Amino acid sequence: MSHRAFSVEALLVVDVQSAFVSGAGAVPEAERLVDRTAELIARARRSGALVVHVQNDGPPGADDEPHTPGWELHHSVEAGPTEVVIRKTHDDGFEGTPLGRLLTDSGVRSLAVCGMMSEMCVQATARTALARGYRVVLPHDAHATHDIPAAPGISERIPAAAVSRVAEWALGSDVEITAHAGDLTFTALPARPAEPAVRTA
Repeated sequence: MSHRAFSVEALLVVDVQSAFVSGAGAVPEAERLVDRTAELIARARRSGALVVHVQNDGPPGADDEPHTPGWELHHSVEAGPTEVVIRKTHDDGFEGTPLGRLLTDSGVRSLAVCGMMSEMCVQATARTALARGYRVVLPHDAHATHDIPAAPGISERIPAAAVSRVAEWALGSDVEITAHAGDLTFTALPARPAEPAVRTA
C-alpha cells in the first residue's frame, strides 16, 4: 500500500444500499464505510469527476429486491451529466449494463472503485475494468464485506477485514491499492470535442 496521492477521473460506488449498511444485514464497520464513500462522492463532485452509483437488483425475496427499502441507495444522488445510477443483476458492474459505454463516451481512463462486497461485486467490477485497460485504484478503507462463517472441517470464521484484504490481493499487481480514501484525488472529465455546427441552406 502507498500513501502517495492517486488521481482518477471517475468514481464507481458499488452497492452502497440500505440493506447492507443498516439493520441486521449491515456489514461490520458500516459506519466507517458510509463515511468514506460519502467523502469520496463529495470530493468527486466538487472536482467534476464522473460519479457512478452502481445499484444491485436482487432476486425476489432478497434484501435488495428492487423497490424494497433495502434496495434503496444509501447516498443521495445528484443526477446530471457527471452523476448517474446504473442498475445491475450480476456481480460485475459491466455485465449487461451501459457502464462500459458510459466510461468510453465520457473519455474516462482512470477510475476508483469503492463499496460492497469486497470479494464479490467490488472485485468483479474492478477486475473487468482492469481487463478493459482502465487504471484502477482501490481505496482500502472504502470497501467492505461480511465475515465468512466457520465451516466445519474447512476453517474457522474469517473476519471481514481479512476477506477484504484478500479480495484486494487477488486482483494482482495491476490494481493500485491505497490505504486511505483521503489519498485519492479527482480530476474533471476530459473535455469532449465540440459537435460541428450544422449548416443550413
